[in-house]
Amino acid sequence: MEFIRATHINFMGVRKVAYVLSLVLVAVSLGSIFFRGLNYGVDFAGGTLLQFRFGREVTTEELRSILGSFGLAKSVIQRFSPNEVVIRTAKLSQEDQSRLSALLEERLGSAELLRIEDVGPAVGADLRRMGIIALLVAIGGILVYVAFRFEFRPAVTSILALAHDGLTVLGVVSLLQREFTIPILAAVLTILGYSINDSIVVMDRIRENLLGRKRGEELEEIVNRSINEVLSRTINTALTTALPVFSLFFLGGKMLQDFALAILVGLAVGTYSSIFVVSALWVDWEKRSPRRR
Repeated sequence: MEFIRATHINFMGVRKVAYVLSLVLVAVSLGSIFFRGLNYGVDFAGGTLLQFRFGREVTTEELRSILGSFGLAKSVIQRFSPNEVVIRTAKLSQEDQSRLSALLEERLGSAELLRIEDVGPAVGADLRRMGIIALLVAIGGILVYVAFRFEFRPAVTSILALAHDGLTVLGVVSLLQREFTIPILAAVLTILGYSINDSIVVMDRIRENLLGRKRGEELEEIVNRSINEVLSRTINTALTTALPVFSLFFLGGKMLQDFALAILVGLAVGTYSSIFVVSALWVDWEKRSPRRR
């Protein structure tokens, strides 16, 4: 179903404004990452994981209230069943673990401690290293694929757009001081895949229209026509993807909410970059190329 038909929007006419907006987004994101930093969760910074089974159904609000009185209000609570949860906190000593178990049992009745796992700083550093490697491998694979599918220049502009999208998502996570956990890393990788798919659709239509280029038709006109032709598809894809993610954001728990927020930001910026960043950079690069003159 097409909600938008026969548009004639001059996207390339405002690409300089888009460049400024993109530079602001990247600058703010980099500034936040460098000065505020990422709020690494237990997975990356190290900490303690405790799994409890209670004698009755307990609510997340009850648990968070008790954890708050213990100075652990920002702990991640993951529910397995109405009376079984996993709590991920900052690093706790054995004495603190015993005190927390006793406090939970005092406030909630029966509280059976099923599992304790400690994630040390070395493990957290190793996870950060593997996360960076995963991002670099994903970007490298995308570069090779797009260069093979099209040519070198679209591949480079696509990678620049991916960097733009990934940095923006990380910048929002840093600005809001959301915990950077494995689900957030998964969201960033997911957004890279979504963004490159959208970029390939746009660049593929540009390539098709270049083959049937009319005499005297400028590159900007071809790109504008191409983007307008796939605009309905781009918006439909973004909306249908965003609807279930909105459900996760409003109805999911804290971990799902952070994951959904990263996806939603990535969807918005990925859709924007596939229209303005990839194609605009390609147009300006092509116009400065001697072989196009």
